[in-house]
Amino acid sequence: MPVVLSLQNAHKRYGHQVLLDEASCALADDQKVGLIGRNGAGKSTLCRILLGEEDLDAGEVVRSKKLRLGYLRQHDPFEPGETVMDFLMRDSGQPDWRCGQVAWRFALSDDMLSRPVRELSGGWQTRVKLAALLLHDPNLLVLDEPTNFLDVRTQMLLEHFLRDFKAGVLVVSHDRSFLNKTCTHTLELSRGELTMFPGDVDGYLQNLDERREHDQRKNAATATKRKQLEKFIAENRANANTASQARSKAKQLERLEMIEVAGEEAKVHFSFPRVEPRKGPAVRVEDLAIGYDDRTVADDIRLEIEHGTRTGIVGDNGQGKTTFLRTLCESLKPKSGELRWGHGCQLGVYAQHVYTTLNPKLSVLEYLEYQAAPGTTTLQIKSVAGSFLFSGELAEKKIKVLSGGERARLVLAGLLLEQHNILVLDEPGNHLDVETIEALSDALKRYEGTVIFTSHDRYFMRSTATDVIEVGGGRVVSYPASYDDYVYRVQQEIDQGLRDESARHPTDDAPAGPAKSQGRADRDAQKKLKSLERKIAKLDDEKKAINEQMLSATDAATATELQQRLASLTAELEGHEEQWLELYNEVEA
Repeated sequence: MPVVLSLQNAHKRYGHQVLLDEASCALADDQKVGLIGRNGAGKSTLCRILLGEEDLDAGEVVRSKKLRLGYLRQHDPFEPGETVMDFLMRDSGQPDWRCGQVAWRFALSDDMLSRPVRELSGGWQTRVKLAALLLHDPNLLVLDEPTNFLDVRTQMLLEHFLRDFKAGVLVVSHDRSFLNKTCTHTLELSRGELTMFPGDVDGYLQNLDERREHDQRKNAATATKRKQLEKFIAENRANANTASQARSKAKQLERLEMIEVAGEEAKVHFSFPRVEPRKGPAVRVEDLAIGYDDRTVADDIRLEIEHGTRTGIVGDNGQGKTTFLRTLCESLKPKSGELRWGHGCQLGVYAQHVYTTLNPKLSVLEYLEYQAAPGTTTLQIKSVAGSFLFSGELAEKKIKVLSGGERARLVLAGLLLEQHNILVLDEPGNHLDVETIEALSDALKRYEGTVIFTSHDRYFMRSTATDVIEVGGGRVVSYPASYDDYVYRVQQEIDQGLRDESARHPTDDAPAGPAKSQGRADRDAQKKLKSLERKIAKLDDEKKAINEQMLSATDAATATELQQRLASLTAELEGHEEQWLELYNEVEA
């Protein structure tokens, strides 16, 4: 597991904000690392530093001579009229058969390869960029928010790619579901420090809570012990018969140290205005056709959305989800048919890109005062601003200096100051950090009004939606099952599509030809791999159990014994992993 890129004693600040404070980390060519942190913590800055696009104030970035860095470009690298195949061949210098083999991993069919790449949707263009990345044979990929604006289908293809990728990956993402499925390690940037954890993001957050609770319990026990010693010393140091005991207790007292426990970072607190619960249909559409002057996106739409439901709109990019939401909000007129909202319905709308259209000259408080319903007091406005982490000097900041995540929070704060019983939200989770997305989901579940929303964040959708509407293929219909069922169906379609494409592209290293049958040696090697995988899994479970025991160990002897056992297990595990890797490379060859 050679380290190909590392950060050593890094310092970086912007004005009064410290982003990196003696931070260090190391990235190996076989680790898949998820980088997490609050909005504004400095994750994107860290990526630019690692890529060499920004300098440190102090410290060092060390790059191995073997480093081949790949970066998912956000800009448009395509030339006018260039087809997908033309771009892949130009960008990589590889022959067409090799480009085609890599392209099928992202479900880029032969027909798609001959199409002009700029005619494709943003999601399909991202697939093309990923295929181009792979053709350069990098041993470390840096992906900054790769799932933003990607539909579930493309996210799943990206997950397939990252799981099969035989080198290192650093992924910056707020999508917990995506990180759990793709990353084996978690790197957190918090308060200028970097912390690496050998596990997924759920495991890291759980471990963080457990360690914080353990340290707090230990500090409580230490505080009790200190009081007992201080009382004994005060009562006995003046007594000639017990003075020596008091001096001994004083030495014990000096050795007692409290563990520094970092408090939890401030969290956003959502609380949507209380509304009167209602029954019956909130909106009814009949024979509805939606679209634009030059084309119809979907027609023959018949459905109802009930008051009090949280309806998630699902479907691939470019199929019409935003068009449907715009029609519901009456910012886009129906092409035909009827759309009727119930009596007294008051809509609050969060548009997908609204945070990019805010007046940059306004301060946070000025924007919220403008959005607030008549009669809202300054105290109420400041209270809402504070609950969204805009308090004190932050409330006076101009919009032009806010990050994407801060602007998204600001728009949501403005919604809370208006009076609505219907919320229509188009991708509200984009640019929000993990904790804020969770807080938003919890608030929407407490909200007694009606919510109609779309999101590609599976964690947010799964935890929030009570009903599902699917948009695709010119139709908009109520999905007959749960969101989990929808995700399962999409996954099955992707797996089948990859199997079909794999049959057409039998190898990765040469033009397609007849598949070779595996011999006895291959089957034996596969059995050995399975055996080693079972041993590795068992040792992993033992390591987790010992780590849990170490959290509750109270005496030094037990802790030392557990530490020795853990070191022995780690060495044994590394040996098995090296055997597995050698055998796996032989099988692949």
